Amino acid sequence: MRLLIADDHALFRSSLRSLVEARGHEVVAEAANGLEAVARAQELDPDVVLMDLAMPVLGGVEATRRLLATRPKARVVILTASDDDEDLFAALEAGAQGYLPKDLETEPFFALLEGVLAGEPALTPELSRRILLAFGRRGQARRDDSVVLTGREREVLRLMVEGTTSNRQLARRLDVSENTIKFHVRNILEKLHLHDRAQAVSAALRKGMIGPEGG
Repeated sequence: MRLLIADDHALFRSSLRSLVEARGHEVVAEAANGLEAVARAQELDPDVVLMDLAMPVLGGVEATRRLLATRPKARVVILTASDDDEDLFAALEAGAQGYLPKDLETEPFFALLEGVLAGEPALTPELSRRILLAFGRRGQARRDDSVVLTGREREVLRLMVEGTTSNRQLARRLDVSENTIKFHVRNILEKLHLHDRAQAVSAALRKGMIGPEGG
């Protein structure tokens, strides 16, 4: 995996680089601010950009938005110390594929990063629950009624929002075959005009499609 680390703290960048490289991954570049991160990502096309939020010159949310405006297939994962829900929502609405706390344990951190390459969102289960509840509280006004999903499709989408993303896990949760899950996921992506599951989760959260009680 080729990574770009964007963070204004040199010591943190150095520590993260050492951790990443010890796992056999490559850090293609570092950036000390969002503007530099956008430029280096456009130049080097890393597999994943690990983006801090609070940086000088240009913050992580706007940097994510600018990068995805020119490279819509870029994968940006926010890596931050912020526990503010509004920061989280802003990052997802900007198109980030994940949002991870800096104090996350090593094993789940790398497991979630591997999932990003497969198009899965990088969200911890706890964070997924917080997102689901918070977006539900934003009310019915934000629901996207123009997209008609079946009851089972909404169940699948809800589970993906909660952090269950692999076909095998979804099949077990719903007691159906993996082929059935593939069928439902394909229908969801087609109806939402999206390319992968991470985009589907982001759209569901951004548009308030799945409330705390589902459907």
